[in-house]
Amino acid sequence: MLFHSYLFILFFLPLFVLCYFLAGRYRDGRAAIWVLDLFSLWFLASQGLGSLLVFAACMAANYGIAGWITQAKEKRIRKLILVIGIGLNIGVLFFFKYTVFLVENVNAVFGSSIPVMRIFMPVGISFYTFSAGGYLIDVYRGTVAPERSLLTFGTYLTMFPKLVSGPIASYAQLQPEFGARDVSLRQTVDGLKLFVFGMAFKILLANQLGGLWSDVTTIGFESLSTPLAWMAAFAYSFQLYFDFWGYSLMAIGIGRMLGFHLPENFRCPYLALSMTEFWRRWHITLGTWFREYLYFPLGGSRCSRGRMIFNLLVVWLATGLWHGAHLNFLLWGLGLFVILTVEKLWLKKYLDRWPVLGHLYMLVLIPLSWAVFSVSDLGQLGAYFGRLLPLFS
Repeated sequence: MLFHSYLFILFFLPLFVLCYFLAGRYRDGRAAIWVLDLFSLWFLASQGLGSLLVFAACMAANYGIAGWITQAKEKRIRKLILVIGIGLNIGVLFFFKYTVFLVENVNAVFGSSIPVMRIFMPVGISFYTFSAGGYLIDVYRGTVAPERSLLTFGTYLTMFPKLVSGPIASYAQLQPEFGARDVSLRQTVDGLKLFVFGMAFKILLANQLGGLWSDVTTIGFESLSTPLAWMAAFAYSFQLYFDFWGYSLMAIGIGRMLGFHLPENFRCPYLALSMTEFWRRWHITLGTWFREYLYFPLGGSRCSRGRMIFNLLVVWLATGLWHGAHLNFLLWGLGLFVILTVEKLWLKKYLDRWPVLGHLYMLVLIPLSWAVFSVSDLGQLGAYFGRLLPLFS
């Protein structure tokens, strides 16, 4: 059930909003949280019973581990429990998302014949495992207290507006609103406006731009002229932007209607003057997660130059893997690592000094990077780049 589907717009959302606001009149709004949880579980179950069971297991495990961290007295024990919790979330994500990818590549490289299991993909697993992992780290650091109510913790993880495509809100951001929320007609109207704008971006812009990309992939990259190849690359870049930004706006809008302020996820990324600035504006909540829970713990930029480069490599390989289980995502992450490292060490100061140069630089780099992201077959990717850059083919 997608946000822009008829079932969601004409049945699920109106019924939910009606029940939520009626329930908000009772028990200081606590009944509204029950309604939000029940509808979120219904939303999850509509994608398949397996998705619901996997989520329930992850929720219960992370709730127990957070309490276990707090109860442990010695720091080394608390750290061990945290490692177990993070390992559990990464393990669940790896099993469902990367097992087939790993087995297929092992068979291809070593000529083995390990049976390939067909594993279903639980809806939202990339988002709620990261949310749960960040929550465990915050509990370990003492920046948030462990949530005693399983109902409230479940609300944080399964809140359906942010379940499928984010934003990845931290527990600290949403915790104050699990109790008292400002729900008013003005806020409901503002949220509805955001939802409508997001749906318009998704249906009227993203879906139409996606038609050109679909036609190009059907024709085959070998048959493209260089101008058409670039036109398709720009079309895919804007399709991806309006699709993801539209979905984020719909999620933020629904959250606003309910009295929750989900964080901003995009901030005009295509106006950036460098790839460094671009990734501060694109999928902001994912970048914040990697920065707070991976880059800074590794040492960030406050270390030797060699260590900083290694930290960037780890973050961008992890970012590539998070987006999908294909070699092109690793190649995409590795390419971004190289670009960002060059910018950090030398190039960015010149791009910031001459904005025109920065815009021209990004005008070429953005569609090229998304081309790597979009084509999973490396042979076809090579053919596509041969059309995009015929002098280097």
